[in-house]
Amino acid sequence: MIFEVLSELPKELQLPLIKAFTALKEELAESVRREDFNELKQFVRELAEAQKRTEGRLDSLAIRMEELAEAQKRTEQRVEELAEAQKRTEARLDSLAAKVQELAEAQKQTQEQIRQLVAVQERLERTVGELDLSLKETRKMVAGLSDSVGYGLEDRAIRNLAPLLEQRHGFRIQGPLCRKYVPYMGGSEEINIYGMAKREGKPVTLLGEAKTHLSIKHIDRFLNQIQRLQSLGAVTGEVFPFMISYSIRPEVEAYAREKSVTLFHSYEI
Repeated sequence: MIFEVLSELPKELQLPLIKAFTALKEELAESVRREDFNELKQFVRELAEAQKRTEGRLDSLAIRMEELAEAQKRTEQRVEELAEAQKRTEARLDSLAAKVQELAEAQKQTQEQIRQLVAVQERLERTVGELDLSLKETRKMVAGLSDSVGYGLEDRAIRNLAPLLEQRHGFRIQGPLCRKYVPYMGGSEEINIYGMAKREGKPVTLLGEAKTHLSIKHIDRFLNQIQRLQSLGAVTGEVFPFMISYSIRPEVEAYAREKSVTLFHSYEI
């Protein structure tokens, strides 16, 4: 197209213009190749940088893969440990289940033993109840016998003690001795042996009690009764306390002397 246009120009202009267009073409071609090459080099540099980054990422990924592989190994080891622990747990559960079964059997036996013990206890309670009734009856019989013996001793003392009191202790008995309920405001109390006497012209109240086997407790109860009657005004003035018994131990005699209680043996009356 350019050469056709130049052919229409004067000849003296055609050669200079052709030379000019040829130089321009070469320059343009050279310029294009350099820019492309520069672009290519830039592209190659970018590819190299990208390759480096890719390799860095690949190295990082490789390290990560190694870490994951180690973690996987640890996980597998842990899984194996858990599997072993599970086996041990199952073995323990089996053992516990067997133990529970044994305990259940033992519990059944214990319940049966308890049932038997309850039955034995019920029989024992019935037996104890029967024995208690028998004991109560026996106590009543013994109490009756004791009362009979005691009343017998009291009766003997009431009939025969007055001369002994006069001889040993200088009393002049005022009327017969007797068994008496001593009254006070709101009630009364029984005295086994009661009497009035005089000694050296002074009135004395004789208070006595008879016991089959005399003890220190009997003495204390008797003295407490006398003190109670005195505090209530049922007994006034001088009191002469005495006691009579079939059996008196030495320590009881000593205690009676200490408490100023006169003692008489049954055989003396």
